[in-house]
Amino acid sequence: MDLIVSTDALSAFCERAARFDFVTVDTEFLRETTYWPRLCLIQVATDDEAVLIDPLTADFDLKPFFALLANPSVTKVFHAARQDIEIFVKLTGSVPHNIFDTQIAASVCGFGDSASYDSLVRAICKVELDKSSRFTDWSARPLSEKQRLYALADVTYLRDIYRELRHQVEQTRRWDWVEDELATLRSIDTYVVQPEEAWERLKMKINRPRDLAALKVLAEWRERKAQLTDQPRSRIFKDDALYDLAMQRPLSADAFDKLRAVPRGFGRSAAAAEIIELLKAVEAIPKSELPVLPERYRGPSPKGAVGDLIRVLLKSVAEQHGVAARIIATSDEIDALVLDDDADVPALKGWRRKLFGDKALAIKHGRIGLAATRKGVIEFPVTPAEAAE
Repeated sequence: MDLIVSTDALSAFCERAARFDFVTVDTEFLRETTYWPRLCLIQVATDDEAVLIDPLTADFDLKPFFALLANPSVTKVFHAARQDIEIFVKLTGSVPHNIFDTQIAASVCGFGDSASYDSLVRAICKVELDKSSRFTDWSARPLSEKQRLYALADVTYLRDIYRELRHQVEQTRRWDWVEDELATLRSIDTYVVQPEEAWERLKMKINRPRDLAALKVLAEWRERKAQLTDQPRSRIFKDDALYDLAMQRPLSADAFDKLRAVPRGFGRSAAAAEIIELLKAVEAIPKSELPVLPERYRGPSPKGAVGDLIRVLLKSVAEQHGVAARIIATSDEIDALVLDDDADVPALKGWRRKLFGDKALAIKHGRIGLAATRKGVIEFPVTPAEAAE
C-alpha cells in the first residue's frame, strides 16, 4: 500500500498515471470549524495502482498532482465530485480538466437520485463496504491501517463503477444527459462564492425594499468575514440572526440587546460597530435607489392541481426511462413552468424538453390528460372541444 509523502514520489506516480485513459480520485477533508475545507488526504487509482497522497506532510509540493488534474487527455473520475473539486479550485484556481461524476451517470442509468458510493459498490461490484471509518479524524497522524484501507476503497471500486456506468450511458445513448449535468461541475462559478451575491442563497421572505437592502449588505459582510477568518458562516451569524438584523436594523449598541438572535453584550463589540455603520448607510439610501423586490406571482398557486398533475407526469416519465426524476426537473422548475410557458429552466431546454417539458406544457394547457392503468400512468390526447369544456 503506497502512502506518498515526498514530491519526488508524487511526481513519479503522476508520470505513470498520465499514461492511462482515466484515474479515479477522492479526498478526505475537514470542514466543521472552517469556511474553506481543509484537505487531509488525496486518494488516486489507475488501472494497476492505488495510492494515498498525504498533503499534510511538511515540505510537500502537490504541483505534480495538480498537473495531472489539468491534463485533458486523462479523465478524472469522481463520485459526488462537487466538494472535491471545490478543494482543488481553492488550491489551484481552476477546475480539473476532463471530469466524470459517477453519481451523475448513475442518476441517468436508473440507480436513483443521488446514489451513494457504497450503494453503487454493492450493486455493481457486489461488495459490502465497511464504512466505520467515515467520520474519523483525517487530520490525525499517523493514519491507521483501517483508515488507509477505507480511503483506498473509495477509489479502487470506483474503477469498475466508472467502466460499467460509462457502458450503460453509451448503450442508452444518454451522453448528452450526462454532459448537461457535468457542465455545472465544469464551471468555476459553481465553486467561487462572490460575497455580494451571498444574499441569494438565503430563502427568506422580504416585503420591503429597505429590508432587502439591509439583508444584502449584511450577507455580504458575513461572507467576507467568514472567508477572511476562515470560519463557517454560522459562527459569524446564523441565517435567522442575519434576517433579524435586516428587519430590525439596530443603530446603537443598546439596540442590539433587544434582539433575541444575538448574544447579550454583542452591541459593544467591534463587529457590532461595523454592522451599525452598514445599517446607517442603508437608512441613508434614497427611496428611489433602493433595490427592487423580486416579482411575486399573484395568480393561482403552482402548488395546486396543475402542478400536481405535472409532478405525476414527471414521476411517470422518470420511471418509464429509468432515470432519477431530479435529473429531469426539480420541484422549483415545475413551479416555474406552471407560472410561465417560457420559464428559464433546464426542464424546458434540450433533451429535458423533448422528454418532459413539452408534455408538461401540454398538460398545463389541456392538450393531453393522464390516466391510471394497470401498466401505470398513461397519457392521452384531449380534443380542443374537450379542453374548452
